[in-house]
Amino acid sequence: MGWMMAGMLTQLPLPLLPAGAAEIAPGVGLVTGAGGGGLVSVHGLATFAWDAGDEAGRRLAAVQLVRLRAVSQAQAAAAFGVDPVTVWRWDQALAAGGVAGLVPARRGPKGASKLTPQLAARIRDLDAAGATLSEIAAAAGVSTFSVRNALGRVAARGQGTAAGTAAGSVSLVAGDDDAGQGAVVPVLPDPVPRDGERALARWGLLGEGAEPVFTAGARYPLAGLLPALEGTGLLNAAREVYGRLKGGFYGMGATLLTLVFLALAGEPRAEGATRVPPAALGRVLGLDRAPEVTTIRRKLAELAAADKAADLIMALARRHAAARPDALGFLHIDGHARVYYGTRIVQKTHVARLKFPAPATMETWVTSQDGDPVFMVVAEPSDSLAGELRRLLPQLRQVAGQDRRVTVCFDRGGWSPALFADITAAGFDLLTWRKGPAPDVPADAFTAITCADDRGREHGYHLADTTITLTISEGPRKGQTVSLRQVTRRVPARGGGTRQIHALTSRTDLAAGEVCWRLTSRWREENYFRYARTHFALDALDSHAATPDDPGRLVPNPAKKAAAAQVRHAEILAAAAQAQRDASLAALRNPAPGQPVTITSQMINALDAPVEAAYRELGKADTAAAATPSRVPLGTLAPDMMRLEAEVKQITHAIRMTACNAETALARALDGRYARAGDEAYALIREALTTSGDICPGPGQLLIRLDPLTAPRRTQALAALCDQLNQTASRYPGTDLVLHYEVKPHPGIA
Repeated sequence: MGWMMAGMLTQLPLPLLPAGAAEIAPGVGLVTGAGGGGLVSVHGLATFAWDAGDEAGRRLAAVQLVRLRAVSQAQAAAAFGVDPVTVWRWDQALAAGGVAGLVPARRGPKGASKLTPQLAARIRDLDAAGATLSEIAAAAGVSTFSVRNALGRVAARGQGTAAGTAAGSVSLVAGDDDAGQGAVVPVLPDPVPRDGERALARWGLLGEGAEPVFTAGARYPLAGLLPALEGTGLLNAAREVYGRLKGGFYGMGATLLTLVFLALAGEPRAEGATRVPPAALGRVLGLDRAPEVTTIRRKLAELAAADKAADLIMALARRHAAARPDALGFLHIDGHARVYYGTRIVQKTHVARLKFPAPATMETWVTSQDGDPVFMVVAEPSDSLAGELRRLLPQLRQVAGQDRRVTVCFDRGGWSPALFADITAAGFDLLTWRKGPAPDVPADAFTAITCADDRGREHGYHLADTTITLTISEGPRKGQTVSLRQVTRRVPARGGGTRQIHALTSRTDLAAGEVCWRLTSRWREENYFRYARTHFALDALDSHAATPDDPGRLVPNPAKKAAAAQVRHAEILAAAAQAQRDASLAALRNPAPGQPVTITSQMINALDAPVEAAYRELGKADTAAAATPSRVPLGTLAPDMMRLEAEVKQITHAIRMTACNAETALARALDGRYARAGDEAYALIREALTTSGDICPGPGQLLIRLDPLTAPRRTQALAALCDQLNQTASRYPGTDLVLHYEVKPHPGIA
C-alpha cells in the first residue's frame, strides 16, 4: 500500500483542495470538523479521517503524512498544533507499540489516593500536637504536599482573585502562614509584558532603560536577594562616574543589579547567568527577564570603554569611608597575585600561596581594620610593595580625608626606611614588621602583658618596648635617619628556646599589646582573599582581551643576576686559592725536625701564581657585573610580552566588593540575634539570599515576605534581621517604593 501511495504522489497534483480545507503543503489539506474530528485530503483524495475524541486516529494521520513524505515534520506539527518533537515522539510510539502506542495515557494519579479519611484525621492530630510538616509526612508515609492538602493549606486550581488570577495557576493566601495578612496572590504569575518597551529600545527610543515594575506573586525564587540592597551604594557611585549607558532595555541599574545579584547568588561571573533562570532573576529586578551573558558582556565592554574603572572604585571607597568612618583608623595594605593560566606570554611573579613564580597580574588591595575591602589598584609589573605604597599615599588621603589619623599596616614586603620617612611626612602612621637581622633585646627588658582586642578576645604576650633609629641608604633622603618605636615579642622557637619578633610603628600612644594584636590582625585581609576566591571569583579571568606590554618599560635584567653569580663564584675560587697558598707556605716554613728547607723566590712565585690568577678573574667578574645594567627595556628580553586587560576586571572587582560588603554587613547584623553568629552567620546569610518569598507591591511600598529557612532558629534570626532592615526605610533603586521585609513563621511553630 505504501508503494502505491508513493506512486500516486508522483502524479501531477489536482489543482483544488476540498472546500474549507487549510493547506498543509502543496496538494495536502486539512479539514477540521466542529466537534474535533478531521479529514486529510492528499491531491484531492480523502486519505485520513478521525472522529471527535479519537486522539489516536489524529496522531496516526500526522505520523503517516510524514512517513509518506506528503508533508515535512515541521509542516505536520504546525497543522496539528504541536511542536516537531511531539510528532517525532508519536512516530516512535507507533513504531514501538503500533496504533495502541498512540492512545493517550491517563493523566493524574495512576492509583487510588493514599489520603484516606483515616489518614487525614491522623495528620490533623499530629499537626495539633505541634509536629512539623516533614515530621508528619515521615510518620504518615506521604509527601509534605499531601500533608498540606489534608490540612487545607493548598488552594484549589482555577481559583480566581479579585485582580484576576491567570487561568490554571495556583493561588494561595499570601498570609496563610502569617496571621494578619489576607491578600490573595498567585504563585509565580506572568510578569508584566514589556514587548512595547523592547520595541522602543530596539529603535533607540526608550532612553536609558526600562523601569522596574513588580507583579504581586508568591514563591518567587531569589526573593531573598532583595534585603542585600540596603547598603550597596554601587548604583549611585556608577551614575556619579559614568552618567548613563546608551539607550537600551537594560539600563545601568538593571545591569549592575544583575551582576550584584548573581554574585550574591553564588554565580559571580557573567557566565553564571547561564545557571540562573533569567525569568527568576528578572522578577526581583522588576523586569520580564534578566539580561543574559551576551548582553552582560556587551554592557561591561561599554563601561570599560569609558576607562573610568579606577574612578568607580574610588567613589565606592569614599562611600565606604563615609558609612563606616570608625573602621578606617587602621588600613591593611598588601599585594595579591592573580595567577594567569592561559597561553599568552605574561610576566611571571612570585605567588606566595603556590610558593613558586607563575604568570600573574599583581594587584594592591586596601582593606579596613575589619578586613573589608575598601579599594584596589592594578600594580605596575615588577614594582615592589614599597613602591606601590608610596604611589597609593595620595589616594589613601583622598579616601580617609585630610583630618583623619590613619595608620598604614603592611607586611615585610614594604620594608624601606625611605618609605617610612615618606609615610610619616604624608601625615600617616605606620605599623609593620622589622625585616632582616636585628640585635636581640636583653631578657630583663620583657614584661608579661594581657590585653583584649577589638573583638573581645584575650591575648597574652611577653613584650619589650624600645626605640630604634634607621639610616636611609637610597633615594632623595639618602643619609637621613628615621626613628621608630620597636615592640619586641618573645615567642618559643621551633628547636627549643625562644626567639624575638620585632614590630615597628610610629604610634607612641598605643599600648604595646595593642601594637601586637593590631599587626597580627593583618591576616583579616588574607582571610578576605581566601573567602573572595571561594565565593566571589576573585581570580577569575573576566575578559580575554590583552594588549602588548610597553617595550620600553624597564625590567630586572637576568644578566645582572648571572653576573653577580659569576662574582660570587670568583670570590670562592680566590678564597680557596689564597687558603691553599697559605697552607703550602706554612708547610714550607715549618718543616719536620731535622729536615732543612730553603725557600726561594721561584717557590714563592709558584705559590702566588694561582692566587694572582684567581684575583684577576675576580676583577674581571667585578668589572663585568658593574658594567651590566640592573634594568633593561622589556623589548630587548621579551618583545611578545602581553598585559592582561584590566578595565573590565576592575569593574567586576568593584561589583564583587560591593556584594561582599553587603553580605558582610548582613552577617554582622546577626551579632546578638543569633547564638551561633560567630560560626554560622555567613552560612545563614547565603541561605537567606537564595530563599524564595512573596513580592507584593503596594502604594509607596514593596513588601517582601520571605519563606522560612531550614531551621526555626535561623528563621527567627532572619526575622530579627528584617526588623532591623525595616528601620532604614530604603527604597528600591529606580522607584519610590520603600522596601519592607517580613518572614513567614517556620512550619509547626506558633
